[in-house]
Amino acid sequence: MSDAELVLRSTRVITPEGTRAATVTVSAGRITAVLPYRAEVPAGARLEDVGDHVLLPGLVDTHVHVNDPGRTEWEGFWTATRAAAAGGITTLIDMPLNSLPPTTTVDHLRTKQRVARDKAHVDVGFWGGALPDNATDLRPLHEAGVFGFKAFLSPSGVDEFPHLDQGQLARSLAEIAGFDGLLIVHAEDPDHLASAPQHGGPKYADFLASRPHDAEDTAIAHLLAQAKRLHARVHVLHLSSGDALPLIRAARAEGVRVTVETCPHYLTLTAEEVPDGASEFKCCPPIREAANQDLLWAALADGTIDCVVTDHSPSTVDLKTEDFATAWGGISGLQLSLPAVWTEARRRGHGLEDVVRWMSTRTAALAGLGQKGAIEVGRDADFAVFAPDETFAVDPARLQHRNRVTAYAGKTLYGVVKSTWLRGERIVAGGEFTAPSGILLTRPQ
Repeated sequence: MSDAELVLRSTRVITPEGTRAATVTVSAGRITAVLPYRAEVPAGARLEDVGDHVLLPGLVDTHVHVNDPGRTEWEGFWTATRAAAAGGITTLIDMPLNSLPPTTTVDHLRTKQRVARDKAHVDVGFWGGALPDNATDLRPLHEAGVFGFKAFLSPSGVDEFPHLDQGQLARSLAEIAGFDGLLIVHAEDPDHLASAPQHGGPKYADFLASRPHDAEDTAIAHLLAQAKRLHARVHVLHLSSGDALPLIRAARAEGVRVTVETCPHYLTLTAEEVPDGASEFKCCPPIREAANQDLLWAALADGTIDCVVTDHSPSTVDLKTEDFATAWGGISGLQLSLPAVWTEARRRGHGLEDVVRWMSTRTAALAGLGQKGAIEVGRDADFAVFAPDETFAVDPARLQHRNRVTAYAGKTLYGVVKSTWLRGERIVAGGEFTAPSGILLTRPQ
């Protein structure tokens, strides 16, 4: 402790053992001790006493579409990572699609890393992509440090990232299982989508009917069957259908290695409240009814759903047309994810320890980032200082992502991020940002 450079003190520090008053010491970007609240400050160390604000581990968001390079008018590493830092997120993992090129070869990964290197306000890692024709690229990408591989089971929305049919899924999953990698999957069945009513237009009810529960449920059932047969690790992305939860519970009971995420918009927004023509609410799978939302919260509580991530997927404003059939599907949530989830979690009787588990500890574990996700000795000194009882009204003009469209506009949320710290350095406070200091992460070997 004598070499501590920084000491943070709070009456409420969220640790793996619970919330308590504590003094946290930091040296060389790592946590070196978690001490009693009134522990003596080491000579030469700088004290930051945050009073009754909560000190929680920086969030880890494993589902972010940065779109850089190639579609930087939609989003970019500079703006996305600023939004993340403003929201208490200190690590994000970028999805392989919507950038040009997509992260589907080692050369493409290197291109993306070059673009990101000097623009990252938080630490950034990368998923690879599994396409119908790149099975031979998967092992080299794994060895180059991607955290796993994303695949779609239905059209992705961009031509350069085609979906896998069941035979292609089996081939990719077998290849990935051969080196015990992780396949993360957008699970909607194309046949069910094709047979669903497709009216188009501004009515949200029509859009919801076009992306039915059974499209998710069937795709997840197929994925689980393949994972069981191949003894593979799989992760279900952005679960919105509560009807799929019994399938997941049954698969786990049979030993299938499956993890599951959901998103803030599925937990906090409901189909009943979406105005017609308001495509800022459009995402795929869709925001469903309130009764379905209750099932997702119950599954978070019992551990069936492991974690909560943003699926931040922005576009330019002109692509958010009033026609739900043609509007870009994606919700921008990096900066607001923590207060949005906390607002609904507290209403349902959950504590901040639960939110930290869903949005930091388990997401870090999903990616194998043992140095992230908790306030304990040896971990990176990544923190968010959070005022959980303060409220604010969402003003799109104050958001940091490039195109300031948000489904949360005008909502009053609980929880204000006062400052964010990355490896012992304060990177944002009071709306003021430091120069980018994030590093590029690779999968632990």
